[in-house]
Amino acid sequence: MARPLPPLNALRAFEAAARLGSVSRAAGELHVTHGAVSRHIRALEDELGRPLFVREGRGLALTAEGVRLRDAAGEAFAPLRATWAALRRDSRPAALVLGCPGSLLARWVIPRLERLARELPEVKLHLSAQEGGFDAALTGLDAALLLGEAPWPADWQAHSLAPERIGPVLSPRHVRFDALRVAPAGTLRDEPLLHTASRPQAWPRWFDAQQLDPAPLRLGTGFDHLTYLLEAAAAGLGVAIAPQELVQADLDSGRLVAPWGFVETGGEWALCGVRGNRDPRLPALADWLRRELA
Repeated sequence: MARPLPPLNALRAFEAAARLGSVSRAAGELHVTHGAVSRHIRALEDELGRPLFVREGRGLALTAEGVRLRDAAGEAFAPLRATWAALRRDSRPAALVLGCPGSLLARWVIPRLERLARELPEVKLHLSAQEGGFDAALTGLDAALLLGEAPWPADWQAHSLAPERIGPVLSPRHVRFDALRVAPAGTLRDEPLLHTASRPQAWPRWFDAQQLDPAPLRLGTGFDHLTYLLEAAAAGLGVAIAPQELVQADLDSGRLVAPWGFVETGGEWALCGVRGNRDPRLPALADWLRRELA
């Protein structure tokens, strides 16, 4: 009794060879040998009792029966391929949307993205630069990477990553560099200090940690973003204050120096998500960030 349908593997091999016009290309697409595709086609021809291909020069041409079977097989396999591809796309988790301040994104996160992709391939990120803080619902985000101080909003689950450390930095291009780099910390009270509007407490906190009265300090030019502040410092326009991790590359290259060191502020690096978010990528990302910050 004849089978109502040809063997599926044989039909796949025939359809690929007919669509691609080559047994070799069909073998490559199906990840089998040239001989395996040829055997499947011969099996169909033997069962049908008629050829599906004829040799034409150095290639193959379909017979009338081959054209009919190609068209029917193509109509069957094309929607199957499309549906399978869509199901595979749908099964992949969406990118984790991570918000962080623009300066942190530019100076610390982006230089590490290649290593993150290599060491944590299951975490695909969509990065969103945020300025002006985060709302309690983390609207539009799966998580936020930030520098700040507890207590965090009650709706957040915070993964503590590392203590924040800040310190003054200046460039060898600064007009008083040779004198300042060997001067005691108290000398900075007489300098017009570069600062950011978002962290007005940074300089007073650093002076307190040095057991120096911050009252006499003079704030010079202010900037909206830390990135601009540090570019001004690198241009020799003054002494800036910044988190250690965000200037480490500049310190390593000699573009900036930190003669007075860094101190902990009581703040921390934190990865924060909305409480109740059980996405397993968040603790995995937090562990990776801790290792980087260590």
